[in-house]
Amino acid sequence: MTVVHVMRHGEVHNPEGVLYGRLPGYHLSELGREMAERVADHLKDRDITHVVASPLERAQETAEPIAKAHGLTVAADPRLIEAENVFEGKTFGVGDGSLRNPAYWRYLTNPFKPSWGEPYIDQVVRMMGAIAAARDAARGHEAVCVSHQLPIWILRSFAERRRLWHDPRRRQCSLASLTSFTYEGDRIVSIGYREPARDLLPAHLVGKGKKGDKPVGKSFGA
Repeated sequence: MTVVHVMRHGEVHNPEGVLYGRLPGYHLSELGREMAERVADHLKDRDITHVVASPLERAQETAEPIAKAHGLTVAADPRLIEAENVFEGKTFGVGDGSLRNPAYWRYLTNPFKPSWGEPYIDQVVRMMGAIAAARDAARGHEAVCVSHQLPIWILRSFAERRRLWHDPRRRQCSLASLTSFTYEGDRIVSIGYREPARDLLPAHLVGKGKKGDKPVGKSFGA
């Protein structure tokens, strides 16, 4: 049995409220660092032998206290990176200019792909590859992969055999949450979800997970 915990990074310092995507230079806020420490404490007694993160600063910074608690270094895997998005670097909304600009309308034609960014199936392929590599690095133990909301949600949706297109407001993947994949050999046998830093979430984000801080998940038959 091997467990791969896929963690979303903590809160990011982003006073301009832009869609930062894959842009460099976006670091954890003070609250985000507190979230990372909270999850590190939550996992301190787990049998973690491998920690890997997206190469983006916010993911690496989130992974650092977890790795430190287990005497490990943080590896980087580009397959864990944020999804590509044409609105990167812009504020996203009807009233702020990005959606009012006709030049962007052509990117909104197909929400099933989606037409504004990296295809969902491409995210599935790279994320499945990343967690399989983490599983292999931690055979018989546990690993932590720090990534980003959309790729994590798409990975979970695929593993739970749900459609990939969805309402972004209904993603169960809060800041600093853990989506945990349990393997028996090479086969995923269960998926769980926890929010160890739920009490640190900004008020407007509380409730998005809808399940509180209790573990929830799905098991798969033979």
